[in-house]
Amino acid sequence: MSRSYEPLTLEDLRQLGKLAKTDRGNLFDRRPETGNLYRNRLFAVALCQGAALHFLDGKNGIKDFDVWSFYTEAPERPFPYRRNTSMDFGDPKFGISEDAPHFVGRRVDMLGRSLKGADPAAPVDSLRRYLSQKATSTAFYLAQKAVILIEPEDLLGYVVWPITARK
Repeated sequence: MSRSYEPLTLEDLRQLGKLAKTDRGNLFDRRPETGNLYRNRLFAVALCQGAALHFLDGKNGIKDFDVWSFYTEAPERPFPYRRNTSMDFGDPKFGISEDAPHFVGRRVDMLGRSLKGADPAAPVDSLRRYLSQKATSTAFYLAQKAVILIEPEDLLGYVVWPITARK
């Protein structure tokens, strides 16, 4: 699959955040039981994996965008971990995804996880703990590349992972 080497900006992260918000609203409307449990438990939204690494180094390139919404885990049940839906970035500046030629822009995969013991007041620490413990296959794979915050808004563009990276 071809990659885009166009630089990612904070405005691009904001666009990804808008898409994530729309996706969450759609999910919670379609699945009210999930909405009732998780609508008020969101503590972070992040760009992860290859596109996040590209945000840092400008060299990795972008095949697609992986946007993760992280929630504090509800006592009743975890967030549906298999949920993965795709959306259109909506702007052709990064080209199109070859596996989604009907999209105007690159494919954006929307995923989510609930984390036990996450502190909504400390999203960076909560995510770093999750990534460094690598207790799940998701945490292991996300820790292989990069994690850049989209929400909360006051931390837009903050590098969660790798810890040593600076932007």
